[in-house]
Amino acid sequence: MPDTLYAVVAVLVATAVTWALRALPFAVLAPLRASASVHYLSTRMPAGVMVILVVYCLRDLPLPQPRALAPLAALAVTIGLHLWRRNALLSILGGTAVHVALASTVFAH
Repeated sequence: MPDTLYAVVAVLVATAVTWALRALPFAVLAPLRASASVHYLSTRMPAGVMVILVVYCLRDLPLPQPRALAPLAALAVTIGLHLWRRNALLSILGGTAVHVALASTVFAH
């Protein structure tokens, strides 16, 4: 069994490494806050990420089959709710509820 000094040093080293790894992103990103490129990316990335997620989720969707209607209906509801209310939480919850309801009742296998 390790002695007390070894255990204390191990805890201190682990604490220092954890603190450094958590502080590093803030120290590195602080100078970038005034950057025009970072500002541009901060306005464009959320929409880009959502498009990538939609494509990823729908890439294997069997379009000619009826079971593809549940995700497509959920997508339509999500887009419609977001255009109507501009509330991301409402849009996500509404689309999820429609998908779960359709997939578990109408299009259940």
